[in-house]
Amino acid sequence: MSLRDYLHEKAEESRHNETLAYMMFIAGAIFFIGGILATVTANPMPDWFLFFPYQIAFEPLGMLGLAFTLTGISLLVFGVGMGLYYAHDRVWYMKELYKANSMQASSMGEKKQKRRSNVKT
Repeated sequence: MSLRDYLHEKAEESRHNETLAYMMFIAGAIFFIGGILATVTANPMPDWFLFFPYQIAFEPLGMLGLAFTLTGISLLVFGVGMGLYYAHDRVWYMKELYKANSMQASSMGEKKQKRRSNVKT
């Protein structure tokens, strides 16, 4: 396996992981909205601290809403973090791939110049 093939493979893997991170972000948004809706359904007037209810009814729907809200927030944060990490990681692979391609292109240019000089003489 050549360096170019390896870099192509790693960039493709990083793109795949970035897509999974964005899917994690979307799942987090869905869980977060579901948690807020479940909390409001269980208790129409909960006391809120930012996005988190701090006085909830201790019944299954209220606890489920809190669990969904916490899970959603954590998936949102980790999804964005992983997406940025893999996007940054892919930039490195693309730079290395560009270097490998430019070295190959320059060596091909030198070969063409040698052929031209051999044909002219």
